[in-house]
Amino acid sequence: MRSQVNHMTHQPVTSSYAKPPRLRGEETFSQRPSELKARLRGAGLRPTVQRLALSRLLFGKGDRHVSAEALHAEAREAGLSMSLSTVYNTLNQFAGAGLLREIAVQGPRTYFHTRTSPHHHFMDESTGRMFDAADGSVEFSRLPAPPEGMEIVGCDVIIRIQPKRG
Repeated sequence: MRSQVNHMTHQPVTSSYAKPPRLRGEETFSQRPSELKARLRGAGLRPTVQRLALSRLLFGKGDRHVSAEALHAEAREAGLSMSLSTVYNTLNQFAGAGLLREIAVQGPRTYFHTRTSPHHHFMDESTGRMFDAADGSVEFSRLPAPPEGMEIVGCDVIIRIQPKRG
C-alpha cells in the first residue's frame, strides 16, 4: 500500500499497485501514475491531471464498456470535479489515439470500450447494457463489395437483445 495525494481533490488516498489481470491477450494498464503517463505520452497525448484521473477510472477496472455519462458519474463519485464536456473530449481523444474503441450504437448514443481489438457486442435493449459476444461466435459467409475505390477495414456487429417475455 502506498499513500499519495489525489491532485483533483487534494485529498490523501491510499492505493495498492497490484497489477490488474490480463485482458484476453491485450495489454493491461497499470494504475501506477508513471506508467499511465508513459502510456498517454506513447499515444501522443499530454498526461494532464484530468486524463490521468479518467485513465485510472477507465483502465483500473479491467475490460469494460462505458458511456461518457457513466464515466462522468463515476468521476463525481470518486470526488473528481470535471464537466461532462471534459469527459466526452477525453474519451474521444483516447479513442483517436487508439487507447479506446468507440462504439456508436444508436443515434447519439456512444460507448467506449477498453478492449480495442476487433470483436462484436450484445446490447440489452431493456437496460442499455453492452457486453462482448464470445470471440469467434459471429461468422459471415459473405460481405458486400465496397464502393469503387474503397476497401473494408472492419465490420462491427451489435446484436440487440431483451429479456424473454412470459
